[in-house]
Amino acid sequence: MPVSAAVSGTFLAAYDAVLARWPAGTTTSERVTAHGTTHLISYGPEDAPPVLLLPGGGATATGWYATAAALGRTHRVHAVDLIGEPGRSVPEDGNPLRTADDLATWLTSLLDALDLRSARLVGHSYGAWIALRYALTAPARVDRLVLLDPTNCFTGFSPRYLLRALPMLLRPTPARNAAFLRWETGGAQLDPEWRHLAALAADFPTVRPVTGPRPTAAELNTLRPPTLVLLAERSRAHDIARAAARARAAVHGVETATLPGATHHTLPVGSPPETYDRIAGFLGSA
Repeated sequence: MPVSAAVSGTFLAAYDAVLARWPAGTTTSERVTAHGTTHLISYGPEDAPPVLLLPGGGATATGWYATAAALGRTHRVHAVDLIGEPGRSVPEDGNPLRTADDLATWLTSLLDALDLRSARLVGHSYGAWIALRYALTAPARVDRLVLLDPTNCFTGFSPRYLLRALPMLLRPTPARNAAFLRWETGGAQLDPEWRHLAALAADFPTVRPVTGPRPTAAELNTLRPPTLVLLAERSRAHDIARAAARARAAVHGVETATLPGATHHTLPVGSPPETYDRIAGFLGSA
């Protein structure tokens, strides 16, 4: 779907306003990857252990600025604009992402383009589903895995959440995006520049997102990378107690914790401060 210069310019100006929240020393780059050109926001020592940050559906790499500031002390952080989602990544004409296997091919090509044998993955929501599927498919390329209020990984969406999201999904507008965000976050006071960008994402042309089934218990039992699951205490996206129980039952050695006061969409931009120490401690620096 084509995008007008006015819409594109407004969205990218809002994108850059949130990007300005990133710490000094942040760089941006593009890598030619399977299914398109992938845009990255990077921070931290270039020789430090690498971490890929994967945002949720409809979100961009910019929202990871507080996470990057914390992890970038000991890691080389690369936040990724998902191909086909709002942001600066550009899908390849005639070669769209269609399947979970395509996503795995894309992530492998991104690691190769970064000259990385493996990396630590941190994903939020839909980005957590992508990270988990990749860790199951290519465990040798994933050192550690952090899933931030992961959706479609251990349990399904709340019917109420889907019902509230339906108007936004069927006919997205900035006003509908903003209203849905206010409902899910309980009107939490979040970065106004980020809120503005999240609303404008409704006007950004996207492709149909790749979806798929939740991993089965048998599949989850084969998960090799050490895994941390952080759940938002007030998430309206799913039942966090059920998600935690299923993760502990299926994934050997998984760590789970609840982020106090957080909702699904206050993450990662409005994460409780202890979130960053918990992720950094789990990822380690070796």
